[in-house]
Amino acid sequence: MKTKQHHPLIVGTFILTATGIASRLIGFLYRIYLSRQFGEESMGIYQLLGPVLSLSFSLTAAGYQTAISKLVAEQAATQKIPSRRPLVAGLCVSLPLSLICNAVLFFFADTIAATLLQESRTASMLRILSFSIPLGAVHSCINGYFYGIKKAGIPAGAQLLEQIVRVGCVYIVSSRILAMGRTPSVSVAVLGLTVGELASMLLTIAAVWPGKLPGKSFSRLSPADGRSGNAVLFGKLMALALPLTANRIVLNLLQSVEAVSIPARLRLYGYDNATALSVYGVFTGMAMPFIYFPNALTSSVAVLLLPVISENYALGNMAAVRSATVRTVKYCGLMGFGCLGVFVLFGNWAGTTLFNSPLAGYFITTLGFICPFLYLDTTLSSILQGLGLAGHTFAMNAVCLLIRLAFIFFAVPRFGVRGFLWGLLASQLTLGILYLLCLYGFLRNKRPDT
Repeated sequence: MKTKQHHPLIVGTFILTATGIASRLIGFLYRIYLSRQFGEESMGIYQLLGPVLSLSFSLTAAGYQTAISKLVAEQAATQKIPSRRPLVAGLCVSLPLSLICNAVLFFFADTIAATLLQESRTASMLRILSFSIPLGAVHSCINGYFYGIKKAGIPAGAQLLEQIVRVGCVYIVSSRILAMGRTPSVSVAVLGLTVGELASMLLTIAAVWPGKLPGKSFSRLSPADGRSGNAVLFGKLMALALPLTANRIVLNLLQSVEAVSIPARLRLYGYDNATALSVYGVFTGMAMPFIYFPNALTSSVAVLLLPVISENYALGNMAAVRSATVRTVKYCGLMGFGCLGVFVLFGNWAGTTLFNSPLAGYFITTLGFICPFLYLDTTLSSILQGLGLAGHTFAMNAVCLLIRLAFIFFAVPRFGVRGFLWGLLASQLTLGILYLLCLYGFLRNKRPDT
């Protein structure tokens, strides 16, 4: 009697989506707690750290996680037992980079806070944040391995554990400080972030420890494979990781520029410093997480699409690649337009009721129009990377980032935060069109399977 086989993309998507929704729900409630506990200005200061964390992750882990996932998936297509060598190779590059980044942030926190972030109050938070970089690098590389072998349970569990530990740490520490008759600083939120990363890393290490999974020991690159084999592996890893890293760095450099420039350009528009930071805090700490909440589904699909596309492309099964692409465009597009309607109709109510901020409601309503492109772009990017077109995604993202940067510098001083919202809408629309054109051109040039 045949047992029913479940498609790994469907099963993995369900697991990641379920935990992603739970994690985002916890994070959403956590954002409400933070906004009420620390206030809009403190939220603005806290959000200034976001681009620093994202840039550090881009430099040390993001590209290597994706490269590990792709290499493991390609090997899984031709081997019964997937090798752990791509994971070892990725850690050999990612971990040293993360330790360097840790040291730079810790020892030069005052300089970074004063010159780059233009807010000296972030210095102590940068020092705490610096220790999360190596922790995040290790668990991200291990996640890449699990995504490559289509076992989404461990990354999903790590994500949920990280969120629970983060929120629990902040709540406990804040309660203890309040019980002592003192007012907790927003630095407590940074401490929670770092402790959450530690918990996530420990879980993923335990899951991949020798003996837990089939495959070769991952303690070192095997001499039996030869120096030339190891060199080829590192070459493949870096060829995949460097364009992805460059892409992420450009994106996060823009976010760093935004973190500094939006409050500065809002001051040129006429706001004082406290108001500018408050507006930035409402936008990044309240409205954007709300908009990204439904992205739990498309992010899950995107993470698991890459190894599926890579495996089928390596086998020459273009029919499966086309089928996955068409279904992705169809369902992500429908989901995006559905969310657009919800946010436009109920955005003002959500901002006022949940965050006690009419400004958050205005942002949510306006940002609803990027949903069809935002959710679609996430999955299309993953498909293009699975097809080996990471360089193309880098070029297309660079064009769109320049559009956003232009709106920040030229539209915000004249139109206020509306100028940035217009730039965000224009850049997401442009990116979606470029992704679709690139993917259409690539698939059209491939002969149909016979």
